[in-house]
Amino acid sequence: MTFVTRLRLDAALYEAAPPRRPGQLGRPRIKGERLPNLSAVAQEPTTVWKPTKIAKWYGSGERMIEIASNTAVWYSTGLFAVPVRWVLVCDPEGKIKPQALVCTDLDADPKKILRWFVMRWQLEVTFQEVRKHLGFETQRQCSELAIRRTTPALMGLFSLLTLFAHRRMVQASGVLRGQSGCYHKAHPTFADALALVRKELWAQEEQTLYGSAAQTDTIKVPRAYVERLTDALCYAA
Repeated sequence: MTFVTRLRLDAALYEAAPPRRPGQLGRPRIKGERLPNLSAVAQEPTTVWKPTKIAKWYGSGERMIEIASNTAVWYSTGLFAVPVRWVLVCDPEGKIKPQALVCTDLDADPKKILRWFVMRWQLEVTFQEVRKHLGFETQRQCSELAIRRTTPALMGLFSLLTLFAHRRMVQASGVLRGQSGCYHKAHPTFADALALVRKELWAQEEQTLYGSAAQTDTIKVPRAYVERLTDALCYAA
């Protein structure tokens, strides 16, 4: 398993422990000399920065950033010493503050480490949408096996809804997106995808819904009114 996470700029990083001398007594050292804080490395004129393009930078487009990387030993009192590779990220335009990442794979490419970390944005958004709209983590079950069945089923449902909405958007030449009353969205959200699937299923009355028995006192309703009502129900259901 490879672990990638943020790292404090003042985290305690050390050189690797020196080899033991012949006949040396005492417990072996687990770390070497203390290294400068990464906050100081970011300001050091001798730091070598490498320009790198990262796609889908936190949900946006391509972004040019600069990175510096090296290996060290991370250690905190009472915990094990861990050899890590740190990656320092700097924005040439100065729009974001310098930040640091740490990876337990010493041979990993710094660019790949940064791409792995940026991918978490899509993962977090996915989990948030599944919790908000599909009841993920709110299942009322007492059996562990039931939870194990429901959790992948909900994640699979999320994927099916997304793929179905994407196909419909392609068929509609990319104009398929819901609009709220307070602002206009440039891209459809999962709530829009879920509403679309509901509307498509409701439209197939002969397969999914059954109408009421025929009545003699029928009232004709304008189609535009029915469409607005259906759109409202798709989001409220």
